[in-house]
Amino acid sequence: MKRVGILVGREKTFPEALIENINERGSGNTVADYLKLGGVRHDDPPRYDLVVDRISHEVPFYRASLKRMVLEGTIVINNPFWWSADDKFFNYSLAAKLGVAVPRTVLLPQKDYIPGITDESLRNLEFPLDWQGIIDYVGLPAIMKPFDGGGWKNVTCVNSLEEL
Repeated sequence: MKRVGILVGREKTFPEALIENINERGSGNTVADYLKLGGVRHDDPPRYDLVVDRISHEVPFYRASLKRMVLEGTIVINNPFWWSADDKFFNYSLAAKLGVAVPRTVLLPQKDYIPGITDESLRNLEFPLDWQGIIDYVGLPAIMKPFDGGGWKNVTCVNSLEEL
């Protein structure tokens, strides 16, 4: 019997419909249910043949667990290893290289850092940034959002140099 695990966040209709559809079509040979994760041992045998992942981009514990499952032969969609290379800046750069129109985009250093990061840790950063040059390049209004993550979290519309 093949097992499919569904890993989701707050979504309701999609995962329920997917589980129902897989179980109906699987006729007992393939079954789907919600994946449950607790204390994941490094030597656990795989419980699922396939995992559909809709949330590990926001929950590092899930992502680490999925990478372990891949090591044991589980197929995971969306690939948890790709996540580390998958960010908005990379995707915009890739799209532009492929000839897809993208808005002018600038990657900026983050505003806050984890404890222990000091000025010395950041000595390779240009400071101060050329804010006027950035605005001249991207134009106004400009949309600022984290290069990673999703769901329109922490998105800001900037209308002036002062707001930036």
